[in-house]
Amino acid sequence: MKLLDPYQIGSLTLKNRIVMAPMTRSRSNGDGAPSDLNVEYYSQRASAGLIITEATAISKNSLGYVNAPSIYNQEHVKGWKKVTDGVHKKGGLIFLQMFHVGRISHSDFFGGKLPVAPSSIKAEGQVYTPLGKKDFETPRELALNEISSVIKEFKIAAQNAKDAGFDGIEIHGANGYLINQFIDDISNKRTDIYGGSIANRSRFLFEVLDAVLEVWDSENVGLRLSPSGIFHSVGDSNARETYGSIIERLNTYNLAYLHLMNPMMPIDEFPGIEADVAGFYGSKYEGSLIMNGSYTRETGNEVVDKGPADLVSYGSLFIANPDLPKRFELNAALNAPDQNTFYAGGKEGYTDYPFLN
Repeated sequence: MKLLDPYQIGSLTLKNRIVMAPMTRSRSNGDGAPSDLNVEYYSQRASAGLIITEATAISKNSLGYVNAPSIYNQEHVKGWKKVTDGVHKKGGLIFLQMFHVGRISHSDFFGGKLPVAPSSIKAEGQVYTPLGKKDFETPRELALNEISSVIKEFKIAAQNAKDAGFDGIEIHGANGYLINQFIDDISNKRTDIYGGSIANRSRFLFEVLDAVLEVWDSENVGLRLSPSGIFHSVGDSNARETYGSIIERLNTYNLAYLHLMNPMMPIDEFPGIEADVAGFYGSKYEGSLIMNGSYTRETGNEVVDKGPADLVSYGSLFIANPDLPKRFELNAALNAPDQNTFYAGGKEGYTDYPFLN
């Protein structure tokens, strides 16, 4: 089974091609520092070829989830160092996924100040804030000089991740968060150097990449994109051209990997969106490719065996099965994930899923 074969990313040897996908679990301390419970959770899953952590805030201004982790101060670094030490002691490898939520937040997180975005366009839906569930607000458009400050925050977070002992980092450019908001023309109506053309709308992404590459070797930096995503009210009028152009440019970066997501929502009403993400976009990428989204043991092995993917990331299956690679190897029965505990606090549905004998 090719999914169980080792794989080389730069100087890192992955024991298999089964990746633990990044998943928000809302179980960090209130100050954003990982707890001992987080150490146990990630360490339990160290048999993955690679663990990618849940999305982690790069600054106070990038918050959008209650009890989600951060990486912008030394307490966060100390907390994450316990996580990386725990995973490494079990023989695992772990990358930190870092992000800025942009408009997918609320003023409750910022003392009444509005969240920021490329343009003052409200996303549809609601968010859980420290004061309860509320509608998204119309964000404040980032001023030109503020954008460079956000890029610096990504760079500082990248250095903090290195100090915390991570094997690498993943830049979150998917799921309707800030980088995705800049890329897609539905959410970006700017008329300056960050808006309009594909080159301008992707400028923020590449400037973030260039900044973190001053801290990390390119072979220790991954990028996640959702070229067929409409989650959080994003989307592009010509996604194939936009993301095709971005991926072709990424081929010059020698990154650890590109992590592509299949559509998370029905896209039948959006004829311009490509359903076959692996086939259309994956075939354009020349480096290591991770595919994500509703893969099973069999379909995951198939997309690796026949291409174009080199690795497959699993989300809910890894939540419920901390020993997922062993279960795949033995074709053993899988624990069923309990969606009611995905975001609830405590060990229930987090660290109490049973292992095989």
